[in-house]
Amino acid sequence: MNQNYSPASLDDSADEDAGRAERATERGGEREERDPFLTAMGERVRLLRARRGMTRKTLATETGLSERHLANLESGVGNASVLVLRQIAATLNCSLAEVIGDETTASAEWLLIRELLHGRDQAALQRARMALAEMFAQAPRDPHRKDRIALIGLRGAGKSTLGRMLAQERKVPFVELTRVIEQLAGCPPSEIHSLYGAAAYRRYEHRALEAVIQEHEHAVIASPGGLVSESGTFNTLLSHCYTVWLQAAPEEHMRRVVAQGDLRPMSGNKEAMDDLKRILAGRSELYGRADMSFDTSEKTLADAYLQLRDRLAARLAAESPDEARVG
Repeated sequence: MNQNYSPASLDDSADEDAGRAERATERGGEREERDPFLTAMGERVRLLRARRGMTRKTLATETGLSERHLANLESGVGNASVLVLRQIAATLNCSLAEVIGDETTASAEWLLIRELLHGRDQAALQRARMALAEMFAQAPRDPHRKDRIALIGLRGAGKSTLGRMLAQERKVPFVELTRVIEQLAGCPPSEIHSLYGAAAYRRYEHRALEAVIQEHEHAVIASPGGLVSESGTFNTLLSHCYTVWLQAAPEEHMRRVVAQGDLRPMSGNKEAMDDLKRILAGRSELYGRADMSFDTSEKTLADAYLQLRDRLAARLAAESPDEARVG
């Protein structure tokens, strides 16, 4: 698989520190209520981190902050400085507004747009997004979008295995985006992260996707699991490829990765499954933006492939080039 998934458990001592800090807010036997703003901000940081598949330890390393400080922040008992929040936002590659609060409350126009979209179902929101994308597009619609099939999802869903089979039958190249990233950087993704940080890896990821799109009008592409957490890169994928979310139960993801001989997800990490579930929960809404989804759980390889092939062919045949996509 493309995405190296090796989650580390959240540090128990950091969680204990957060608990002690929370208990320290008690005064005279009466517990002081946690500030709702700090609590909500901590939840947003935790969600943004989960979407990117980053453990608290990883975020601490990238920002230069202590795990205890981050634990306090995520628990809503740490009043972080603006500079600390800016460090966190930069590492998570998001705006400071996303960390501090909802930027769509910043103006009357934003509020009116929010009101129009409030309560709409996923299909309606997707149609609105596509209409806006077309309205503000800098380039014409890609005529080869449906000729490039991009598989997204967590490691262990079957992107590489099913992708190769699909490419072989369609007689088109199979491209693992992780391999392209490695070629561009001259080193494996793990080294990019360790030597240059997550931001550098994201830049290589976007460059690799643009290179593949430019080179291949027809292809099956296996994308890294975390690509969806970067809105610019994911929007590029959605605009130039027909995307398929390969789903699987968390237990199935873990079993397949271990069956491939990679024991890192379990090595020294009793909370690996919980971490995986948090990542999946954090990314599910993003994965849900794909053109279609397909669950590979409890299926033999042959059955999974034949069902995926047939469903994909039916969806592509049913959708005209000008039809708005329905996920």
